[in-house]
Amino acid sequence: MTISAPRGTKDITPSDSYKWNYLEKKFRNLCDLYGYKEIRTPIFEYTELFKRGVGDTTDIVQKEMYTFFDKGKRELTLKPEGTAGVMRSFIENKMYADAQPTKLFYITPCFRYERPQSGRQRQFNQFGVEAVGGDSPSLDAEIISLAVQYLEEIGLKDLVIAINSVGCPVCRAEYNKKLREFLKQKEDVLCDLCNERREKNPMRVIDCKNEECQKNLQDIPLMADNLCQECSDHFETLKVYLNEMDINYKVDKRIVRGLDYYKRTAFEIISNNLGAQSTVCGGGRYDGLVEQLGGPEGNAGIGFAMGVERLLLTMEAESIEIEDPHKTDIFIVTIGDKAKVKSFSILKELRKNHISADKDHIDRSVKAQFKYSNKINAKFTIVIGDEELEKDIAILKNMDTGEQIEVRISNLVDEFKKSL
Repeated sequence: MTISAPRGTKDITPSDSYKWNYLEKKFRNLCDLYGYKEIRTPIFEYTELFKRGVGDTTDIVQKEMYTFFDKGKRELTLKPEGTAGVMRSFIENKMYADAQPTKLFYITPCFRYERPQSGRQRQFNQFGVEAVGGDSPSLDAEIISLAVQYLEEIGLKDLVIAINSVGCPVCRAEYNKKLREFLKQKEDVLCDLCNERREKNPMRVIDCKNEECQKNLQDIPLMADNLCQECSDHFETLKVYLNEMDINYKVDKRIVRGLDYYKRTAFEIISNNLGAQSTVCGGGRYDGLVEQLGGPEGNAGIGFAMGVERLLLTMEAESIEIEDPHKTDIFIVTIGDKAKVKSFSILKELRKNHISADKDHIDRSVKAQFKYSNKINAKFTIVIGDEELEKDIAILKNMDTGEQIEVRISNLVDEFKKSL
C-alpha cells in the first residue's frame, strides 16, 4: 500500500520551496527594519493555554484543535494560531521586565481540523507580529504600516485596508446590553449558532456567514457607533497617523473580534483577487490577553497574522512571479577516471569559496552531462579530461551567452571570478 500525506497537508517541494524562502526572507528583513525580533515557540502547548487565550466558545477551540494526551496524561494541543504561545512566552520569560514595548515576530506552522480547500489546509503556515507593552494608537499605526509595506513589497496590488474599533470593557458592556436586546427580538429569524452566541458572545453574531442572518441583521447596532470618549479618541488618533503615512483605508464597522480581551483597533487587509477567500492579513489589539493568561497588568498588545499559503495564492492570481535563485555557478563535465577523481578537489575548492558547483554522479555520457547541465540551469560549464589536466588548461563556457574563455584549472576560483 502506498502511503500518502495526511489529508489537509501538503509537501513543499524544491519546485516551490524557493518561493517560501523568498517570502520569509522579505518578512524577516522588513521586521528588522521596524525593530521586531524573532521568537520561536513550541509547536504544541498545554490545551488550557488555547482555551484561555483563544476562548472556549470559539469554533477553533470547540471544533478545530488537534488535541491529545501524552504518556503522562497531560492534555496538549498543536498550536492553532501563534499569538497565545507568544504571550505565554512573554509572561514565562518575564519579557515585561525589559524595556517596553516588546516587539516580536514569528514564522510558524499551525494546525486546525477543518475541511481542506484552496488556501486553507489542516497544517498551514503563518507570519505574525506582536507588539506588547503599549496601548498607544501609534503602535497600531506601525503594525498596520508594517503589514501594508510587506504586502506591497511582494507585489500585491488592489488591496483594501479596513479598520474598526471594537471598544473597551467599559463601552462594550453597555453596547452588549443593547445588542442582546436587539437580538432577542430577532431570535425567530436567526440561525441556531447565532442564537447560541447572542448570550455568550453577542458581537460574534455580526460576523455570521449565514446569508439569511445577514439579511435580517441589516439594522443591527454596531460597536463603532457606541464607543466611549476614550475609545473614540484612540480610533480618531489612529486615523490621523494612517493619514500621515498616506495609507488609504476604509472604516468597516462590521469587523469584530468576539473575545473579551480584544480592545479597540481591529483591522483586515483584503485582496480583491481571491473571491470569497480574500483576507490576506488580520489583526487587532488584545489589551487584556496577558492578564487573562496570568501575567501582570498593564501589558496591552496588538498584532497581526497572515497565511503564507494565502499569500502565494494571491500572488499567483496577480501573476506575480518569484524567480528561482538556485542556479549552479559551474557544472564540471568530466571525461575519464582521472578527471572524475580530480573533479572532487576542484569542487571542494570552488565550494569553499562560495561558488556553487556540481558534477555528474551517475556515470552519464559526455552528451548527457551537457544535457543535465542545461536542465539544472548551470551558468557555466567546464570540460575536464586527461588532456586538460596535463596542460592545466580548459574552456569555461557561459551557458547564457555562449562565450568561451580559456582558464587554468589549478587556479579556477580566481579565473572564474575574473569572468564574472
